[in-house]
Amino acid sequence: MGIRYDQISDDLKKKIEDYETIRHNLDVFTNQRMRLESVLKETEFAIVELENLEPTEIVYKSIGGILVRSKQDKLLSEKKSEKVRLDMQIKNLKQKEEKINNQMKVMTQSIQSELKNQSS
Repeated sequence: MGIRYDQISDDLKKKIEDYETIRHNLDVFTNQRMRLESVLKETEFAIVELENLEPTEIVYKSIGGILVRSKQDKLLSEKKSEKVRLDMQIKNLKQKEEKINNQMKVMTQSIQSELKNQSS
C-alpha cells in the first residue's frame, strides 16, 4: 500500500519540491554541457583543418552570417583560445553535475526514509 501526497508532511513536500528543482537544474547543466561539447568538437575539427593548411592559403571566418577574409594564423589562434575556454566551461559544468548528482543521492535517501517512516 502506498502513501498519498495529501498524507505527506509539509516538510517532506518541501523536500520533494527541492529535489525536483535540483533535478531540473541538473537537466539544464547537462544540456548546456552537451551543447558546448558539440561546439568543442567543431572547434577541434576547425583547428585540425587550419593546421593542415599552407600559411599562404586564403581562409574565411563567419561573422554574423557573412564570411570575412582572415589570416590563417590569426584564425588558428582564435580557435585554440576558444577551445581552451570551452574546455574550462565543460569542466565546470561536469563539476556542477557531479555535485548535483551527489545532492540528489542524499536527498533521495532522506525522502525515501521519511516516506517509509510516514507509511509505518
